[in-house]
Amino acid sequence: MITLYGSSLSNYYNKVKLVLLEKGLPFTEELQRTRSADEAVLAATPLGKIPFVRIDGQTLCESQVIVDCLEAKFPSPPLVPADPVGAAKVRELCAFMELYVELVGRELYGEAFFGGKVSEEVKASVRARLTKNLAAFKRLVKFSPYIAGADFTLADAAAYATLPTVAQATKAALGEDLVAAAGIDWKPYLKKLGERPSVQRVNAERKRDLEAAEAATAAAAAKAGAEAQLKG
Repeated sequence: MITLYGSSLSNYYNKVKLVLLEKGLPFTEELQRTRSADEAVLAATPLGKIPFVRIDGQTLCESQVIVDCLEAKFPSPPLVPADPVGAAKVRELCAFMELYVELVGRELYGEAFFGGKVSEEVKASVRARLTKNLAAFKRLVKFSPYIAGADFTLADAAAYATLPTVAQATKAALGEDLVAAAGIDWKPYLKKLGERPSVQRVNAERKRDLEAAEAATAAAAAKAGAEAQLKG
């Protein structure tokens, strides 16, 4: 049995969930917030990061490690080519996206998504690095129609988790979608992915959980405001 721990508000959680759905594997989900200090959680994911999984009683963390394990343990349907070099090319795309696109764009998430503020120096640095890295990334992608070629692969799960998130973050924090500005036409590609039942389910459940989180935040703010008025 497989248990996926984390939150559908996490892009890397949704990457793993998408692979589980594409492979038709039975799994359960357990809500787990990131950066937990609980010892039981840290035994599975030492930095408290999500997602992590429990597979046959053993735990794994780091999304790429997890999906590579799923591919090896449950090879049908395949999400990498049978050819070793072709499989490596898929993983090359995954690594490039996560190291040089997502991790750089992540520096903007505090302002783009969580109401924080990022310094102008950080913004300038992110813009310069992403502009360079996205131009390089464009040399690797195919979009014919999927990111590595004709078939849906692990690289598409990574792209689903990365490209729209970074595009939205740069638009919100920098005033420009740097992914589109690099000539990477991600919106039609995402629409193509959206034809897949697995993506439709991930999207719907993320939307549901996001709306619930926003409602809870609004309710907490209203309660705090009411309590402040009573004290006043």
